[in-house]
Amino acid sequence: MPAPGSLPMFMQISELLIRDIAAGRLIDGEKLPPEREMAAQLGIAVGTLRQALKELVAKGMLVRVQGSGNYIRAVTDPASVYAMFRLELVAGGGLPTARVLSVERRVKDENLPVFGESAEGHRIRRMRFLSGKLAAIEEIWLDGSYVPVIAKSDLSESLYLYYRERLGLWIARAEDRVGQGPCPDWVPEDFPHGAGMPLPKITRVSWGQDGRTAEASWTWYDPNIAQYVARLK
Repeated sequence: MPAPGSLPMFMQISELLIRDIAAGRLIDGEKLPPEREMAAQLGIAVGTLRQALKELVAKGMLVRVQGSGNYIRAVTDPASVYAMFRLELVAGGGLPTARVLSVERRVKDENLPVFGESAEGHRIRRMRFLSGKLAAIEEIWLDGSYVPVIAKSDLSESLYLYYRERLGLWIARAEDRVGQGPCPDWVPEDFPHGAGMPLPKITRVSWGQDGRTAEASWTWYDPNIAQYVARLK
């Protein structure tokens, strides 16, 4: 059984392939392995793989040649659930997943960038994984004006997908500032860096489709596992 809030398996596989294409791990014109072989490598059913490949065809990122096979078509702006997630494995790519630690509505942290209209926000703390490797911890604040309460069980692997489907909020753009900061005091035991340890830190402010600032967040990531990547087009 998938974890509560996780994306369907076929979507997880399509997102993994999209990120591998963006990272250059799968290149334009490359032929994929036969479907049965590829499904066995990924540990999934052939039917699930075919659903994932169908998603890539719909996004213009895969060409099926009858009697020959499936061929990658790289595009400059792939439509991805994780289009704004900039962390990748050091080797490139990696499927993002998340484990929510806590969700609370509270007065906004005074150290956050200024955002939103409410004095309160929904503070979401979670761990982020790339292909099963613990890569980062995050503290995300959604402005309190969008919804009175968020339950932990409401959240999916992609917060932006949750925002869109449940709140009618589209994150249209974001600004990241990458620096360094001490690991927070709430760091979970699973994370290999303790509280106060200096780590690469991303401070993000995000805007909704109406032009209002909707969210602010901090991400501390493990440089032994992940790297920050922004591709220009």
